[in-house]
Amino acid sequence: MAEIHGVNGLSADRRLELRRQHAAPLVEALEDWMRANRATLSRHNDIAKAMDYMLKRWPAFTRFLEDGRICLTNNAAERALRCVAVGRRNWTFCGSDRGGERAAAIYTLIATAKLNDVDPEAWLADVLRRINDQPISKLDALLPGNWKPRSAKLAA
Repeated sequence: MAEIHGVNGLSADRRLELRRQHAAPLVEALEDWMRANRATLSRHNDIAKAMDYMLKRWPAFTRFLEDGRICLTNNAAERALRCVAVGRRNWTFCGSDRGGERAAAIYTLIATAKLNDVDPEAWLADVLRRINDQPISKLDALLPGNWKPRSAKLAA
C-alpha cells in the first residue's frame, strides 16, 4: 500500500492503475460493509442518514476509480482561492459593481494562466499586444491553455 502514497506527480494512467490495484478493493469492501450495516439501523439514526447520503452518491464518489485525472482532494482549488480570501478586504472598495466585475475577470484570467503553467504577466503582456490584430474567430488561440508566445523570450 506504500506505493499509492505520492501519486500526485504520476501520469493519469499510472494513478488509475494504482487506484484500481490498491483503492478499488477497499472501496468495494466499504460499500459492502455500509450496505450490510445500513440494514440494521433505523432510518432516523444519524449514521443511517449519513450512509444513505453516501450510498445515493456512490457513482460520484467512486468516479476516481474510472478516471486518473480526478484529484481526490480539493486542496489545489483551496490554495488557488486562498489569495482571494486573504485580499478580500483590500478588494471591498473596487469603486463600483462594474469595477468589481472587472477585477473578478482579471483574477480569473490570471488564475487560468497559472493553472495552465503560463506566466500570467508574460501572457497578458503578449495578448494585449496581439489582440487587436487577432481575428475574432481565432480569439481562443490567445487563451492561456492555447497560447503560444510570439517571442522566444516570453516562452522561457
